[in-house]
Amino acid sequence: MADQKSTTGVNAQKGQEQVSGELTFEDKVIQKIIGIALEKVDGLLQVDGGFFSNMAERISNSDNVTNGIDTEVGKEQVAVDLDVVIEYRKDAENIYEQIKKVSAEQVKKMTHLDVVEVNVHVEDIKTKEEIEEDKKIDEQQSDQTNSESNN
Repeated sequence: MADQKSTTGVNAQKGQEQVSGELTFEDKVIQKIIGIALEKVDGLLQVDGGFFSNMAERISNSDNVTNGIDTEVGKEQVAVDLDVVIEYRKDAENIYEQIKKVSAEQVKKMTHLDVVEVNVHVEDIKTKEEIEEDKKIDEQQSDQTNSESNN
């Protein structure tokens, strides 16, 4: 799904004059809205490269919340594709419903575009312990990279 711009017609009345033009959105804007909204989904641990810590601070430890989120943005509608990792013993169908709900609500609220399709591919499941271990390894690698760049 290539980066595209979305357009929404905008007409505003100012006295007797009418101001015309259009409002457009880059794909990455829609991806970012969805990426931030997904941090609230219980049981969703990872979208492609970006981890979510739903157990503790609920903060994405990825610098880029758009990782793993592909969108196709039209003039009035949006389609979304996600590759995710979910938490072991959580209801995948419930997580999918939450993803659709928060994605559609936030995109509609901020852009007035309709999310008409959300495709979620579960590529793995992990326990809380596995996620905590992955986070420790990621933090160690990050610390090592930072100390090497400071030398």
